[in-house]
This record gives sequence, C-alpha cells and structure tokens, in this order.
Amino acid sequence: MKLKTRLITAFFVIACVPLMLAVIAFAGFSYVQVNALKTKLGITDISYENLANTLQVLNEATEDVFDQMSIKAEEDPDAYLDQSYLETLNQELEDKSSYLIVRKDKSLYYCGSAESNLRLFRELPSYGASVYKADGTYIAQDVQAYVKQVDLVFSDGDKGSAFIISSVSNTMPELRRLVWDMVFAVLVILVLTGACLSAWIYRGINTPLQKLREATRHIKDGDLDFELKVDGKDEFSELCRDFEEMRQRLRDSNTEKEAYDKENKELISNISHDLKTPITAIKGYMEGIMDGVADTPEKMDKYIRTVYNKANDMDRLINELTFYSKIDTNRIPYNFSKINVSDYFDDCVEDVGLELESKNIELSYFNYVDKDTLVIADAEQIKRVINNIIGNSIKYLDKPKGYLSIRVRDVGDFIQVEIEDNGKGIAAKDLPNIFDRFYRTDSSRNSSKGGSGIGLSIVKKIIEDHGGKIWANSKLGAGTVMYFVLRKYQEVPINE
Repeated sequence: MKLKTRLITAFFVIACVPLMLAVIAFAGFSYVQVNALKTKLGITDISYENLANTLQVLNEATEDVFDQMSIKAEEDPDAYLDQSYLETLNQELEDKSSYLIVRKDKSLYYCGSAESNLRLFRELPSYGASVYKADGTYIAQDVQAYVKQVDLVFSDGDKGSAFIISSVSNTMPELRRLVWDMVFAVLVILVLTGACLSAWIYRGINTPLQKLREATRHIKDGDLDFELKVDGKDEFSELCRDFEEMRQRLRDSNTEKEAYDKENKELISNISHDLKTPITAIKGYMEGIMDGVADTPEKMDKYIRTVYNKANDMDRLINELTFYSKIDTNRIPYNFSKINVSDYFDDCVEDVGLELESKNIELSYFNYVDKDTLVIADAEQIKRVINNIIGNSIKYLDKPKGYLSIRVRDVGDFIQVEIEDNGKGIAAKDLPNIFDRFYRTDSSRNSSKGGSGIGLSIVKKIIEDHGGKIWANSKLGAGTVMYFVLRKYQEVPINE
C-alpha cells in the first residue's frame, strides 16, 4: 500500500473508528444504565432522549407518589401529622432517591433525611407556590434540589405543605457512572486505535527499512551475491526494488571489472609473449650478421629479410594493440562514405593477391553484385576487417597447398562477403567464442602462430559499428568460412 494511501487510511480510521466505537459503547452503557434506572425508579417509559434531563427523570420517578400525596392532602390532611404514615411515605420516596419534608405553618414538622436541611428549608417555596409550579421547582443556589410541593390545611386551621425533595447532586448515581464509563471507554478506544495504527504504520515502514539495513550491511562487507526480496507496491517497496536493481548493477559492474582486469593481465601476458618472439628472432639474426655467420650475399639477404618480416610482425601487433585501446574507449576513428562494392573489393583482392601468391596460396574471387551497388562504410576499417580475416586464415593454414576464396553476394538489403579457407578449421566447442577478446583456440602460448588474440574481436566491433553482422562456419580439418554483411545504400525518393 502506498504511503499516501496508508496515511489517508490512518486519518479516516482515527476520525471514524473511535467515533463509531464511542457510539457503540454509549449505546451499550446507556442500555445498561437505563434498565438499571427503570428497575430502581420504577419508570417504564424512560428514553435516551430524556435520559440527559435529570429533572424530567426525577419528575417522572416521583409522579405516582406525588399524586397519592395530593389526594391524601385533600381527603385527610391530618395524616401528614401521623409519624407512621410519614415514615411509610418517606420509605417509598427513598426507593426513588428522594425524601419527604413536612412544614406546618412556618415550622419544620418532619424531615425524612438525616442530614441538616436548614438551608434547604429556608429556600423552600412558600404556601401556594405549587399552584403556579405544578411540575416542581428546581432550587439551584447551593442546595441544588428538585422540589415538588403539596399544599394542605390541617384540621386546626394551620396551613402546611408536604415537599418531595430530590437532591440533583446526589441522586441517580447511574448517570454519573454512565459519564465515567463513557470517559473511560473513549480513552481506551483512543489508546487502542492509536496503538493499532502506530503498529500498522510502523510495520509498513520498519519492515522494508530492516531489509534495506541488512542489504546495506551485505554491501558494506563486499557481498553482492545476496538477493533483496520485496513484496508490495508502496514507496518503501519501490525503494527496495531500486536498491536491488542497484545491487545487481554493482554486482555486474564488479564482475565486468574483474573480467576487465583479467583481460588486461592476459593482454600484458600476450604482449610479453608475442613481442618477445620476434624480438628474440631479430636479436638472433642480427647477432649472426655481427658475428659474420651471414658470410655470403645469399645468407645476408635471408637474414635481413627475416629481420624485416619480424619487424613487420611487431608493427602489425602494435597496430592491433593501438586499435584495441581505441575500441575499449569507443574512440575508433570512422570516416564513412559511399563505396562502390565491385570496385572496392576488386582493389582489395588485388592487394592481398600478391601476398597470398608469395605464400603459395591459391586465391579465387567471385563478385555477384551489380556494378552500381553501393554501401556506406569506412573503406580503411573494412580493409582492416578483410586483412584480419585473411591473416587469421594464413596463420592457421596447415596444408601444403593453401586455398582461399572470396565471394561477394547480393542478399536483398545487404551485401554478404564470404571468405573461405582450407585451413585446419575450428572445433565446434570453440566456434561460439572466436570473436571474444583474447580467445585463442590454441590454449598454449607456445604456439608458433603468435598473435594478440584480439584480431577477430576487432573485426566484430567494426562490422557491428557499421550496422552489420559477422559469423563463421567451420569443420575441423577441412577449413573455415567467415561471413559478414553490410547494409546496401539506397536512396529514398522525396515526394514533391
């Protein structure tokens, strides 16, 4: 869950859930307390609406007793001078959280409460006040009592009043309990809601953070082979996925760096070997010249030609290494132009023909493309490709009579060049790797063939930079065919 969604959800939970739970708690507590009041006060029609109106509840609770007292005051007013009757009446009122006071003339005749009520007695309404306040009187001030008054005239002519006193501050403990229960319930609801939401949000944030912390420890210790597994679609999960992607890239980069370092070490080893061989030969022949071993013009000519050839080998090797450094930094100097395929390959074959003839290698050339076929290419670099491939063929020629065939074909949008030899061939297990840098089918560096091992990797790089493709087919002992394709140049007509 997204963090924004999680926070919005938390907001609505905080706003709504406590309110809903508070309403449910209030309904439950109210139901219990209302039933308790009904049982205690003998009220059958009390409702949630009038529960909060204490005076109304007190009025309804003492209404039956008040009616009895009113009838008794008319029929037998002197009964309010009978202590046994007053005790019975007061007992009935006590069950309704009230008590009885009787006033004769202006004096207190009876009080059903053991507490001092002089202040309350002075605040009681005068005789005749019940005519205007039949529903009772609320005496606020200090006593806070609800008073219902029944006026009467005794047989001796004295006026009196009987009062039902209900102390608002001390009556109906159920209502006070309801308030405290609600306060406690609301506090519990708020605490539990806050705790649950905090745990939910904390878990949503802490779990991915712990995973990130553990992953960071792995990386700090140099371990890049672990996997950071993440579920979810929130921001922290996305951060973890980004972290996992970063780890994979770091691992791949580290692997590439290790491979690069290994290649560099191998390159240095190759250079050391491949430079040492011609240098040793040059030194040997030059020592032979200086020591007078080449004592005839024929031997001298042979020694000098050998030194010259070895120097050329070193020059080619250094050129390859220089070009390789440009490949590694993507700084190959290309100069693309439109090239006529027939003319270009005719010239190339003519150039290599002399060298092949000197090495007793038969060359055949077939050009099947139209005379006006063009390609966009760098003439110098494509020449490098052809020379490297042919040089490889010459290097691994193992037969007394060598054979090399160059064919140029039209294959739709491309021209395809095929260079076939009858050399020793390439094993099937080696064929997929021959274009890798420093890969050599001869695992021993003691091979007399020499070479840096980067010639075909250079070829592949050049062809791919031209938008083409190179591959090979070979049969061990029979020879190899190298193929590469270049896209033909086609003019796009402009619609006027």
